Amino acid sequence: MATASPRDLATDIAPTHRIRGIHHLTAVCADAQRTVDFYTQTLGLRLVKQTVNFDDPGAYHLYFGNDQAAPSSLLTFFEWPDAGPGRTGIGATHHIAFATADRDALLRWKRWLTGRGLAVTGPYDRVYFQSIYFQDPDGLIIEIATRGPGWTVDEVPDALGTELKPPPFETTVGGRDEAAIAAETWPEPVATPDATMRLNAIHHITAIASDAERTLAFYTETLGMRFVKRTLNFDNPDSPHLYVGVGDGAPGTIVTWFGYRPGQMRRGVVGHGMTHHVAFHVADEDALRAWQGHLAAAGVPATEIRDRQYFKSVYFQDPDGHILELATAGPGFATDEAPEALGRALRLPPWLAGQNDEIAAGLTPLQVPEPAGR
Repeated sequence: MATASPRDLATDIAPTHRIRGIHHLTAVCADAQRTVDFYTQTLGLRLVKQTVNFDDPGAYHLYFGNDQAAPSSLLTFFEWPDAGPGRTGIGATHHIAFATADRDALLRWKRWLTGRGLAVTGPYDRVYFQSIYFQDPDGLIIEIATRGPGWTVDEVPDALGTELKPPPFETTVGGRDEAAIAAETWPEPVATPDATMRLNAIHHITAIASDAERTLAFYTETLGMRFVKRTLNFDNPDSPHLYVGVGDGAPGTIVTWFGYRPGQMRRGVVGHGMTHHVAFHVADEDALRAWQGHLAAAGVPATEIRDRQYFKSVYFQDPDGHILELATAGPGFATDEAPEALGRALRLPPWLAGQNDEIAAGLTPLQVPEPAGR
């Protein structure tokens, strides 16, 4: 029997089984307590689960998210103290972006972060949103981006991604007023990141590809995502910048990548301050089984379905080797602790329960502060 082409395969997943958006991003940290303090006290996220890496039970796996611990809000970390520093590059994520409401909220974030001693760049005009950038204690690049104005400012909804839309010169490196951008901030001190600033969802995730068109084909034809924008890297206009999403490309569904020709960019290295994998959200275990068959027909090796206690997963890789995961919506993080107590204590899956004392003895107990602004 002939193998179906990737373009044919994009339509063989039932609508109820298709990718719904981002589920989570998992990165690597060196110090679990330092990470908890930063993401709760500086970014105002909630620690929604403290457990262990199920494939390496001697290491913490920490989950941060919004109050509902909903897919598309989740940033998770493996604590690997001996891993060494990571490095962005081909086959690795460049940064993760969280969504905030508007420009006022963005400027308030800048004032709050700089007031806590962080180096913040921006706000930059990215045409489709505005954003600032900074790093967490391990060097993970974080962006906070506004929800609008959106992808239709320069293309009609039915034609998204059909034409190259170069960024205006005045928004690019060499064309923008860097001094004015650096000086712009909220005019008054910000005492805490209040409800109007809250980071309730991931905006997008940006990776680096060795062949932008090959990666585009994989995400649109094999994974069935929608191409929403073809532009250039505002900070390096020699590099294409492509965006895919789900539906109308709302924040929480978007993956983007910078393309670099062979020899222009080194390979990425997983380590402190770098992403380990990106997970997409699907409905349930039936969807995972459908995707296993779909990926096999496309010639993409995938794992068996793995029980992650709070969801079930399948893993595979994109053409540059970036680890991708498909994760179910449930059963959710309240399966082993009350919703109001999420993240307060170490929780282990049933198959590790007999090792509870041994595992806990190898981990440094965490102090979990209330998120800033709550």
